[in-house]
Amino acid sequence: MISLRNFTNDDAEVFQQKQRMNVSLDEIKAMFVKWGEKAYAGKYFEMFAVVKDGEIVGSISLYQLSKSVVSCGPEVFEAYRKQGIGSEAMLLAMDIAKNMGYKLVSQQIGRNNAASIALHNKLGFETDEYIYRNKKGNEVLIYVKPL
Repeated sequence: MISLRNFTNDDAEVFQQKQRMNVSLDEIKAMFVKWGEKAYAGKYFEMFAVVKDGEIVGSISLYQLSKSVVSCGPEVFEAYRKQGIGSEAMLLAMDIAKNMGYKLVSQQIGRNNAASIALHNKLGFETDEYIYRNKKGNEVLIYVKPL
């Protein structure tokens, strides 16, 4: 069983190691402070630590796309993949979004990201299978699911 919680400064070293980030602990702590503001570009944004048995095993974000639409971005650290953690985290995050009043989850998933596509299919997301180009020029599929 997993849980979600906000990151704290005590998580900085673990996050740095598991995320393999080449930035200082102070920079990570500053990032946590920004995440604590729960906003990005004037919209709701929240980043959660994914915790299993007291250990951080990944992260997941919620980001407001519109008044009723949110995106949900999971990242499970490599050592913990293929254990169902991503789907559990998605379900918990989608419950949070639903309780906040969002009606739909919409995801852009890289065309070649087989693991993410399988996860979203498993969770009942739908796609029109049309390949879009996102703002960065990457080929993506759009997956949606009502909350």
